[in-house]
Amino acid sequence: MSGFTAVVKRDVTLAMRRKTEVITAIFFFVVVAALFPLGIGPEMTTLRLVAPGILWVGALLASMLSLGRLFAADYADGTLEQMALAPTGLTVLVAAKVVAHWLLSGLPLVVLAPVLGMQFNLPADALWILTLSLLIGTPVLSLIGAIGAALTLGVRGGDVLIALLVLPLYVPTLIFGAGAVQAEISGLGASAHLSILMAMALIAAVLSPWASAAALRLALES
Repeated sequence: MSGFTAVVKRDVTLAMRRKTEVITAIFFFVVVAALFPLGIGPEMTTLRLVAPGILWVGALLASMLSLGRLFAADYADGTLEQMALAPTGLTVLVAAKVVAHWLLSGLPLVVLAPVLGMQFNLPADALWILTLSLLIGTPVLSLIGAIGAALTLGVRGGDVLIALLVLPLYVPTLIFGAGAVQAEISGLGASAHLSILMAMALIAAVLSPWASAAALRLALES
């Protein structure tokens, strides 16, 4: 756990020294959520219907912005090779980097989502479900994104390839995340959608660090 904690602290500290990367994702999410009501119009019923999809798509795209840099810097300066040789194990260290990525790119979106949801006239219960669905779903985005970042490490045009790899895998998370809010608005209840999201998060938490570490070892050997 000392190695895990050290990697999380290191990545967060380095990101705080380059605040532009963190601010860019937050700013993108805010701009997407703010511009859609201007384009759709002031009809509150329409805004309430499209709000879950808009906010979830904005969070998904904002989370993707920093995926290309998840392992790139460590790969370039040789830190990744040292992690592969560390006694802690590469799988644990990859999990730590995913946690740091979520703290920087996912957690701020969870905090901002209820505030942005108010402009769509979402009721209080729907805002709560929106926050909860993002709290469960955004770690899934980081975990799946880590696999894509590891598979495209060192490849020219890796950012484009990451999008091609992870976007199809993001679709179930998007469907059930936005669906939870929509179900709450329509009175059906969001428990089924949230349960599926939780199951996806648990599966991704088990498989993603292992798969990412295997892809990173292949990248280091090539």
